[in-house]
Amino acid sequence: MKVKKIRNVLLILSILLYLLAGAAVFDALESGGESARTGALEEQLGELKLKYGLGEVEYREVERLVLQAAPHRAGSQWRFAGSFYFALTVITTIGYGHAAPRTDAGKTFCMFYAVLGIPLTLVMFQSLGQRINACVRCLLRRAKPGLGLQGSEVCMGSMVLVGLLSCTSTLCIGAAAFAHFEDWRFFDAYYYCFVTLTTIGLGDFVALQKKDTLQEQTLYVALSFVYILAGLAVFGAVLNLVVLRSLAEDQESQPKVTRENGAEAGDGPRGRCRLGPLMEGGSSRSHLLSSPLREHRRHVSDRSDDSEPGRLRKL
Repeated sequence: MKVKKIRNVLLILSILLYLLAGAAVFDALESGGESARTGALEEQLGELKLKYGLGEVEYREVERLVLQAAPHRAGSQWRFAGSFYFALTVITTIGYGHAAPRTDAGKTFCMFYAVLGIPLTLVMFQSLGQRINACVRCLLRRAKPGLGLQGSEVCMGSMVLVGLLSCTSTLCIGAAAFAHFEDWRFFDAYYYCFVTLTTIGLGDFVALQKKDTLQEQTLYVALSFVYILAGLAVFGAVLNLVVLRSLAEDQESQPKVTRENGAEAGDGPRGRCRLGPLMEGGSSRSHLLSSPLREHRRHVSDRSDDSEPGRLRKL
């Protein structure tokens, strides 16, 4: 228990230090350019107001109208294609911010829709990640004899390497496609794919927002949806591996801690917590301390053993 507390404190401190380091780097990289852009923008705005004779009030009104009209360039955001795009960004927690419900009924439905949809989506991608990892493990196991490698087991390092290559390939394929259809630089398209598939969803780059794209380029819209879902499944599989590695480390350290606690309490073998090996499908199997239900099953099994001495008992 003491080891876990120390580990939790170290993790919290690590995150805080990571945040401080990130803030310092972003400050150094972006603050200077922001000041220059702000100065240039204010100069251009002054020239625009002078050219068209706009006062501050008139300019703010024009600015408000332009910002409201911007999302509608791609066509109606609330027809089926646009609504599907919005629903996809809600349940996957991408949340670009390119569209948002305006009515109270729409906002209310969005909240309930997210409460149910987000957990279902997480469970789906977790399950898909397990299946993908199982398939990759099977393929690697079959490929080892052909490569002249010994043994039939696939190490975690090989799985992680394949996962990273899969993520990189997915990002590159998506970046090439979006750079072509959206007229973005390849780097910007790659950045958009990364921000999307990691569900950061900053919203500075949003696909399918060119003029009338949602209504006129049906195939491109459909393929974009498929790419986002498939890419999230690939990234989910890699995250599954990371979680699996963390669970494996916990399983290696847990028996030692529980043995020491059991020895101090004088409980003997019943005071220990046994952890089973990792499953092939990418999940973990743990035999934890007995629950009331498991105790009930154990008593039933004991009674059946008394009536059938030759029967083996499963614990």
